[in-house]
Amino acid sequence: MSENLDLVRSLHAPLARGDFSATEWADPEIELVIADGPSPGSWKGVAAAIEAWEDFLSAWEEFRIEIDEYRELDGERVLALGHRTGRGKTSGVEVQQTQNAGVGLFHVRSGKVTRLVFYFDAQRALADLGLDE
Repeated sequence: MSENLDLVRSLHAPLARGDFSATEWADPEIELVIADGPSPGSWKGVAAAIEAWEDFLSAWEEFRIEIDEYRELDGERVLALGHRTGRGKTSGVEVQQTQNAGVGLFHVRSGKVTRLVFYFDAQRALADLGLDE
């Protein structure tokens, strides 16, 4: 198993629960991208990325991300495929596991995550990456 894959696996639990107490894994100029879904956007730098992710999580109750598979795409990119569960705080709408396969694409260079792209639509992510299944 590669160091990049090990790094991405180690980040899942803290990031999924909004724990940013340790950020040594992140490049200071990390770019966070939410490619689609209810609040797409792009943020640059550790502080902006943390604020954006905390803002995203604050809209949900019992939000969970479960990773089903990790794929190392090349020497710098790791794909985490999974599903989400939770309930919108305002709408009360439940996120259904079967309809919500999602993807996290981690760009890693020199042991640091330089770019992190979240997709709510796994098919879009796979198409964007030329990995249609």
